[in-house]
Amino acid sequence: MSSVYSFVAILAAYLIGSLSFAVIVSRAMGLADPRTFGSGNPGATNVLRSGSKKAAVLTLLLDAAKGWLPVVAVASLGAPYGLGTGTVALVGLAAFLGHLYPVFFGFQGGKGVATAAGVLLALQPWLGAATLLTWILIAGFFRYSSLASIVAAVFAPLFYLLGDGRVWTAEPATSLAISAMTLLLLWRHRENIRRLVQGTESRIGSKGR
Repeated sequence: MSSVYSFVAILAAYLIGSLSFAVIVSRAMGLADPRTFGSGNPGATNVLRSGSKKAAVLTLLLDAAKGWLPVVAVASLGAPYGLGTGTVALVGLAAFLGHLYPVFFGFQGGKGVATAAGVLLALQPWLGAATLLTWILIAGFFRYSSLASIVAAVFAPLFYLLGDGRVWTAEPATSLAISAMTLLLLWRHRENIRRLVQGTESRIGSKGR
């Protein structure tokens, strides 16, 4: 029976993750569809290029919340239904995949940075905070959102394994879920990596890609 509950929880997390708030918020606020300008990416950074900081912040918070909420809900309420750390990890990964490949938006989603941050905060608050701090430091120094996301993604699984000296006691399912998110984030940023190497990547606040 627990396998049924696990399936329902994972499916629900994917569907929640499939809510593309960049598009939803932009429509609600009468802004252009973020998939039609800038990088074409439905995420907070591209929404910022519309000129509305309010819409960008709201998108960022909602995208993070849809990664955070399913994980917290299952971690808090799942025990009586036999849902353990393995399901919690899969729920976080499912919410992240929903953002990348949203069923409600033709499977054309964003790059998952904010949603991944929400998942990490829910899995371990200190892990989310450490990853977020890494993003802030890189973004503040270099002014490249993509570079900050790439570096933070690479460090996230390392932070988890090294946190509290738990290299040998870290949950395998959680480690695998975080590592999978890292690899997917790197894949989604492959064009950004190419532009960073070529020196053509747009900096934070620019109107380009």
